[in-house]
Amino acid sequence: MLRLLLAFALLAASAAASARASASARPVLRTVPDVPTTVSSGAGDYPDELFCDSWRLSVETANAGPWRSVPARCGAFMPTYMEGDRYASDSAIAAADSLAFASRALAAAAWGAARPAWVFDVDETLLSNAPYYAVNGWGLQEFNETSFDEWVDAAKAPALPSSLKLYNELQGLGFHIILLTGRSEFQRNSTEANLLFAGYRSWEKHILRQPSDIGKTAVQYKSERRAAMEAEGFKILGNSGDQWSDLIGSPMATRSFKLPNPMYFIS
Repeated sequence: MLRLLLAFALLAASAAASARASASARPVLRTVPDVPTTVSSGAGDYPDELFCDSWRLSVETANAGPWRSVPARCGAFMPTYMEGDRYASDSAIAAADSLAFASRALAAAAWGAARPAWVFDVDETLLSNAPYYAVNGWGLQEFNETSFDEWVDAAKAPALPSSLKLYNELQGLGFHIILLTGRSEFQRNSTEANLLFAGYRSWEKHILRQPSDIGKTAVQYKSERRAAMEAEGFKILGNSGDQWSDLIGSPMATRSFKLPNPMYFIS
């Protein structure tokens, strides 16, 4: 009987402690009943910013799937993100994670006689087209191939600072740098002039789309080129790009690193 009474007493004490904990627990999760749809009504009320930041996460993680343009309601959000600290910070974190992996991968040295390589996309990865998009709607306007080609010909796109730093650090570690871009072969001279202008001094290969690549998706084109690299004796340890289509498809790099780009989508 004494044991039974003790058990009941312990149970009651435990229940009381649990009730006190529940009563004092601070709620940490907020509930959004639905996707925010209203337009911002004034200072301190940011449903558009909330929607656009969540939309940006959705496209960066590929949850949104293929998309054609930035939502019209994000006209104020895009320059705030792209020109502010957040885009720079997101890019810098991606570069720091890349370098940490690169150092570990080289230390492992488990690829035999293959040459360790790192593949970089160009647009929004090494070079930033932000000056072009700043005067062309930050992705809210329909893409104009003619005006973008004129921008490419000008060869004045700046380097993405964190990418330039990573690029130089990878070269210092002994990586073979391979540039794999969706730009066309006729843009080689202007692209290489721009890379030099932005501070990229050397690379192992610079691969651009050839006439035979017309009609291929970015995934197909870039996968084929990575397969050719491996056949040439390269071990692709890392791959950096702003589109998932820069990174997926067989063969893939040992590790792939997605840079932020909420301005456009390439399949």
